[in-house]
This record gives sequence, structure tokens and C-alpha cells, in this order.
Amino acid sequence: MHQAIAPSLEAWASFYVIVGSSAGALTGLQFVVMTLISASGRTGGLETISAFGSPNVVHFCASLLVASILSIPWRGLHTAGVAVALSGALGVVYVLIVMRRAARQRTYQPVFEDWLWHVALPILAYAVLFVAGGVLAGAVPDSLFFIGPAALLLVFIGIHNAWDTVTFLTATSGQPSPPPPSGPPATPSE
Repeated sequence: MHQAIAPSLEAWASFYVIVGSSAGALTGLQFVVMTLISASGRTGGLETISAFGSPNVVHFCASLLVASILSIPWRGLHTAGVAVALSGALGVVYVLIVMRRAARQRTYQPVFEDWLWHVALPILAYAVLFVAGGVLAGAVPDSLFFIGPAALLLVFIGIHNAWDTVTFLTATSGQPSPPPPSGPPATPSE
């Protein structure tokens, strides 16, 4: 690794070991959550899982990816920055897809907190990765002070959303899943 770059990335090594290891381990948590959903007898359907379950794994893996990118012994910050920026851009696109999925699914009616944790905060984290990655590509190591918290935010988002799913299932256990709407609402006849 180039001598001028080594201190910038090496100073963050422990941070990325913690974040990356946590993200990798917490990916397994989502498998537990999915098992609980299956065992609960509640059927949310593929649309609901792709809107509220799968994104958690993606956020954990994105955080793991950023930690891995910044642990590579790069010869310069440019390539690392481009890789982080690309990860952020792909994350923004993915969250927009998740937003569309959440709006289209009919099993669960999202509330403000859902939009905050499943759309607003992830898009913020990925946008920060995109911008800070671009700044890092310009050899500005201070952008690491934005990349690190953004990667950590993705881990916290995944933890929150997995916990939210488990508590929702626990609170509603024993209750049958509401049937999805089958058509337009009936109008009362006069």
C-alpha cells in the first residue's frame, strides 16, 4: 500500500473489522427472522417479503461490502472511492425499487415509521456512500468520516427492521393474516 494512503485506511481498520463482522453475522439474524415468519403461519407473500425482509439482507451485505472494500490494500484512494461510490449508487437504485415494492404490496399497510426505516434512512445512507465515495476517489481521506457512519447506519437499519418484524409477529401471533383486497372497495347500495 502506498505510504500516504496507508495511515488513512489503516486508522479505520478496527472499525471496519467490527462493522463488517457484525454485518456478516447479522445476515444470519435475517434467516432466523424468515424462519419465524414461516413458523408463525402468517403468509405475507413474496411482495411483502421483498419489500420488508430481503432489504435487510441487502443492507447488511452492503455494509459488509463497504468494510471489505476499505480493507483491501489499495495503491490509491481513487479505486476504493469509485468502488464505494458505485456501491452507494446501486444502493439508491435498490431502495427506490424497495419503495415501489412496499407501495404495491397489499398484505401490510406501511406507516410513517416503516417509510422512515425502510426507505428514507437507507436512501440517506446509500446517498452518503455515493457522494463520500466520489470525494474519496478525489483522494480526500476525510470522506472516511462519512463512509464509516453510513456503513454503520445500514447495520442499524437492518437490526431495527429485523427486530421490528419479530415484534410485529410476536404481537400479532395467533391472529390470522388479513386477506389481501380482492378488488375495488364495494360501494354501499341505496
